[in-house]
Amino acid sequence: MTNSTVLVTGGAGYIGSHTVLQLVARGERVVVLDNLSTGFRRAVGSVPLVVGNVGDRALVDKVLADHKVDTIIHFAAAVIVPESVTDPLKYYGNNTCATRALLEAASNAGVKHVVFSSTAAVYGIPADGVASEETPKSPINPYGTSKLMSEWMLRDLSAATPLRHVVLRYFNVAGSDPEGRIGQSTAKATLLIKVAAEHAVGKRPHISVFGTDFPTPDGTGVRDYIHVADLATAHLNALDYLRSGGPSLTANVGYGQGYSVREVIDSVEKLAGLKLTVREEPRRAGDPPSLIAKADRVRDVLKWTPRYNQLDTIVRTSLDWEKRLKAEPWQPGS
Repeated sequence: MTNSTVLVTGGAGYIGSHTVLQLVARGERVVVLDNLSTGFRRAVGSVPLVVGNVGDRALVDKVLADHKVDTIIHFAAAVIVPESVTDPLKYYGNNTCATRALLEAASNAGVKHVVFSSTAAVYGIPADGVASEETPKSPINPYGTSKLMSEWMLRDLSAATPLRHVVLRYFNVAGSDPEGRIGQSTAKATLLIKVAAEHAVGKRPHISVFGTDFPTPDGTGVRDYIHVADLATAHLNALDYLRSGGPSLTANVGYGQGYSVREVIDSVEKLAGLKLTVREEPRRAGDPPSLIAKADRVRDVLKWTPRYNQLDTIVRTSLDWEKRLKAEPWQPGS
């Protein structure tokens, strides 16, 4: 820990707020920048919150100076893949152009470290369903491309200046804070475990399975689900790595273990004690049969040891949070 401040962009959102929670728990000085379009004021507790956009240079310059920021953990982005296909310029604006503005401000202010929230979407559809950091990057949607372009900017800036960075490429994030303080509260969520948990508590009439004829053991898509609390810890490990002098690095963050859609549904049914209403739908364009992380680097180099890497644990925390939300709904910005 240092006496300087960590700026968390998008820190009132799903993954960002879980990371803020862990930063605060270990005594870090934190400031959050979030426009609250999908985030929640209450998710950051007493942490200073600046409401605004990452692409607002004047605002970012002021935040960096006022709070003596030396590290940025950059989550702020638009993240809905289908929307990126129908509105690509929103994604290049919100994600790529805003990141460029943030990096320029960071470089001018002498920020030392950046931890960047990237995605397995940069890989597209790997031939064997497993992606290592060296797997060719071939995104199939503007969301993945917008993130890859941001990675390139960060790479080139680090080559030209003293700034060092860690890029974390997430796989399928799920679950909520094991202590039930915060969780995945986004309206109209599309993530499978979140959707299934919403259905289990009566907030959705059914759950759809898109594709039952994939070349997988049960015909449904297989994904590497990672608990949000473990993912948040990876960001703290990345911060420690940079502070200890580590060179810039890119690392996948996943468990290296895949679960099928049917296995997820089975887990939700078991833990909720009820039968879900499942609708089988055709495959969605671009959905890979399987996508699993090869994630040795995050364990070996960043010394990351997951604590919640069981499907039932991920599902249980999701169900617990949905029950709380049903009783006490959260509204964006609140």
